[in-house]
Amino acid sequence: MSEFEMEEIALQLVATSKGILAADESTGTIKKRLESINVECTEETRRDYRELLFTSEGISDYISGVILYDETLRQSSKDGQRLAEILSAQGIIPGIKVDMGAKGLAYSEGELITEGLDGLRERLAEYHDLGARFAKWRAVISIGNGVPSQYCIETNAHALARYAALCQEANIVPIVEPEVLMDGSHSIDECYAVTETVLKTVFDELYKQRVVLEQMLLKPNMVISGKECLAQADTEEVAAKTLYCFEQTVPAAVPGIVFLSGGQSESQATENLNTLNETGSHPWEISYSFGRALQSSALKAWGGKKENVAAAQAAFIQRARLTSVARDGKYSPDMESTS
Repeated sequence: MSEFEMEEIALQLVATSKGILAADESTGTIKKRLESINVECTEETRRDYRELLFTSEGISDYISGVILYDETLRQSSKDGQRLAEILSAQGIIPGIKVDMGAKGLAYSEGELITEGLDGLRERLAEYHDLGARFAKWRAVISIGNGVPSQYCIETNAHALARYAALCQEANIVPIVEPEVLMDGSHSIDECYAVTETVLKTVFDELYKQRVVLEQMLLKPNMVISGKECLAQADTEEVAAKTLYCFEQTVPAAVPGIVFLSGGQSESQATENLNTLNETGSHPWEISYSFGRALQSSALKAWGGKKENVAAAQAAFIQRARLTSVARDGKYSPDMESTS
């Protein structure tokens, strides 16, 4: 694959009216999701749920790529077709989560560092052979109780840049995900300050480690109030402060910003995405890489029952359609009640 092709893949992932489905929940995370609908977490039920999503009629109208977990990239459907091939056949680009999760940061109580760099070069080569054309690595930054420290920000930024450089070496487009968590009682202005520092540090590291900005995507949090903050910012303030923050920190060479939902409800994430897209012009495509905010309704509708597959697929496609409309800046909350 040439450098030009990696740039093309990055642009395809943020194509008009489309975004990314994050279906890369670890075994521990998907276990919690399945248990919430009283379904036992087994390799079969995990496969059944993800196959349900990937075979929903019309998915390619709204989804440009899907981030997979290692297990899912290797799995086959009930009829023996590899799940990654089911996506590719619909023009949807398979991606892969490559980090090994966040662990405690040494000498910094309460802060986390994402692990997974050991052996990553070899894993990326295998993932490319299995059909993955983009990857994701998530760094986790908390606000509160004297955190985040600059130490935590810098070590996570360094790891993100090392990952991104290894991806591009392997002809895989890296999605760089520095997530400032919504958890906590912090204000939107505190979120702004931390997000600005994190992004400046991340792009400084990307530059130092020779990452080609045209061949990557950024997957950040929105600048938003903490979940427990008593004064919740409205969608106009979220959009204004998010865009201003990103204008100060994200180079125009980056093809697209695919926002994570980060614990927002489906409708909240959709409304905020819409306001971001209808507010002025910006140098990058603004799209989505949602997990729960694309899946929650479908998961509840499914309930682990075969007879509910069609209803769950309909719920997923409807949510994807509304998110796509928001990606184009044409959504209104009224669409929720009429859907």
